[in-house]
Amino acid sequence: MSGAGVEKHANLPAPAAATMASEAQTGPGPAKKRAAASMDHVLAASRETTEEREARIRSLFNFFDSQNVGHLDYALIERGLSEMQIPAKYKFAKELLDVCDANNDGTVDYHEFRKYMDDKELELYRIFQAIDVEHNGCILPEELWDALVKAGIELDDDELASFVDHVDKDNNGIITFEEWRDFLLLYPHEATIENIYRYWERVYLVDIGEHAVIPEGISKHVSATKYLIAGGVAGAASRTATAPLDLLKVIFQVQTKCVSIGPAVQSIWKEGGLFGFFRGNGINVVKVSPESAIKFYTYEMLKSVIGDNNGGIGTLGRLTAGGLAGAVAQTSIYPMDLVKTRLQTCSSGTGSVPNLGKLARDIWVQEGPRAFYKGLMPSLLGIIPYAGIDLAAYETLKDMSRKYILHDGEPGVLVQLSCGTISGTLGAMCVYPLQVVRTRMQAQQTQSTMSDVFKNTYRSESLRGFYKGLFPNLLKVVPSASITYLVYEAMKKSLHLN
Repeated sequence: MSGAGVEKHANLPAPAAATMASEAQTGPGPAKKRAAASMDHVLAASRETTEEREARIRSLFNFFDSQNVGHLDYALIERGLSEMQIPAKYKFAKELLDVCDANNDGTVDYHEFRKYMDDKELELYRIFQAIDVEHNGCILPEELWDALVKAGIELDDDELASFVDHVDKDNNGIITFEEWRDFLLLYPHEATIENIYRYWERVYLVDIGEHAVIPEGISKHVSATKYLIAGGVAGAASRTATAPLDLLKVIFQVQTKCVSIGPAVQSIWKEGGLFGFFRGNGINVVKVSPESAIKFYTYEMLKSVIGDNNGGIGTLGRLTAGGLAGAVAQTSIYPMDLVKTRLQTCSSGTGSVPNLGKLARDIWVQEGPRAFYKGLMPSLLGIIPYAGIDLAAYETLKDMSRKYILHDGEPGVLVQLSCGTISGTLGAMCVYPLQVVRTRMQAQQTQSTMSDVFKNTYRSESLRGFYKGLFPNLLKVVPSASITYLVYEAMKKSLHLN
């Protein structure tokens, strides 16, 4: 990564590779053990003397210290990484400054820089040796593939070739330690195989932070099933915690007369007690996992179709793929959504909750199979505008936080939650009238078109009718996002996805 912008490296000759391999081994046979990594091993692997390594590190420090001030600060590190043509979002300038700045004075002198280089090269040597199972002083493509598979990352042949090609600067089909070192030397995070792959994927393939569609950081190659499980559990926990607010929203949406929160809460308590506030939540939770799975895999399929030859998809492509994936997922599980709405609304005033199976059979017999898709059109019409507003606002807010608050650092939990809350609120407010129309069409047993519901709502309730239930819906945004995030991170830890 760093040396690629400063110097070129020669191929590793076979004799040198053999010598290096023998130096790293302490016994014969497949079960050979390696000596503890030391700077002598790093020098042998780099084919450098102590003086040559010192000159290389000094040269790299001087490359960053373009103003000859004797130390590095954020601006100098950021400028040096820019000159190396590292993509702006993955320069890690702030992180690199933090990890090098041992005395926390905001600057990095040569001794601190040298200490970082010593630690990083030892770290990179250890993982290089772990991948080099043949002990021949270089990483073969099949060795890299085995290491990725053991880490739960599966690549096809083209992706593996692309990975090797970006690290293998002399194009001889193998990765020497020099090439491995230069690719990762200025990557300030821990050099695990998962982190290395994710870094390569983000820099050279495509940014996969589709906030409005799939949680950030999920790749189709990295334990997709486990991510779906984590996302499903997080979604279920979030929906359960906010179920009372969802119920209030639906009740408000279907009412044509003025209703206040107090009487509505009293009515729910009178009909079903505490459990009454969770009416319909069971089926709401059941549909989380299939909806996420369908959306996830449809998105990945569409991304490969829409993307260009280099794998780029762009904002418009991401929005299109995300919108279509959302439409497919919502259409697939829509009957469950309609039954949930009926369950939440049809028992109001009766004092009892209907049986789920009987309710579904009654809809089928009395209204026909088409009834399960009432309100689908306004639901689908709201997907792309919501995703577009949500995505655009989220990315804009994140970029503003990077520029004005974090100074090129990556947003933390609080910033991400804040950006997600604001963007989600804006998206929800813009498409909320369509949600009201959808809910009313779902709750009605009569056949009404979308235009009929729009006209009747406006005629009897004016514009305010299209925003009934907005308040409890907005109250859901912060706890829903927070719970989803916290449970998702806890599930990732328990499933070893961190």
